[in-house]
Amino acid sequence: MLVSRLFGSLVMLLLPLGVGRPGTCIAPAKVLRGVDVSHYQKQIEWDSVAVREPIDFAFVKATEGQDYVDSLFCRNWDALRKHGIRRGAYHFFRAYGCGQEQARNFLERVEYEPGDIAPVLDIERTDGVDPEVMIHEATIWLQCVEKELGVKPIIYSGFHFYENFLKGHFDHYPLWIARYADEAPLLTSGKRWDFWQYSNEGCLEGISQKVDLNVFPGTTDMMEKLCWYPKPVETAEARVAP
Repeated sequence: MLVSRLFGSLVMLLLPLGVGRPGTCIAPAKVLRGVDVSHYQKQIEWDSVAVREPIDFAFVKATEGQDYVDSLFCRNWDALRKHGIRRGAYHFFRAYGCGQEQARNFLERVEYEPGDIAPVLDIERTDGVDPEVMIHEATIWLQCVEKELGVKPIIYSGFHFYENFLKGHFDHYPLWIARYADEAPLLTSGKRWDFWQYSNEGCLEGISQKVDLNVFPGTTDMMEKLCWYPKPVETAEARVAP
């Protein structure tokens, strides 16, 4: 399969990466592979994907702007849980929209379960809006979602868009970067990425359309740090001072 050939080459690129190089990690003992999908991939046969394709995680488009919901989100979201593929949901940000209303659109549609990957804010266009306004509204989205779920969201963006518009504004958030090239992204700020979308030409059994391919340079335990878990319930006894 094409995904296996691409992934095999990618591992060879990632393994030699050394200490201190921006955007990289130290020779990961394992690299997790994943995809991201939306209604553009049409109805996916997740049972075939789960059996025939060695993927470890999948991101699914949930919402866009202030009121749009991806028509296949619920189907994909439920299927991933059924087949035991670690899942994450993303919101496609529209710079002309209110950040708080966009956050509400996302939060009302996505029901998280323990172990799901943290929410993703996909920022990849200015929509003709002043970049400062875009940054302001995106910050509101991030703050609203983090306050509601208690986990820091992940930023997704293309390499050049991130460098031109986002660099320096969201450095304390995990980063999922898109760059379709033979070399891993090296950000000029020195920030390290957590996920790399390295191709949009993936061909997988069970998915009829080309699909984006991603990697996480680490183990399942390492990915746990980027996942959502409910906060422990504080009991009455715990609140009593000794």
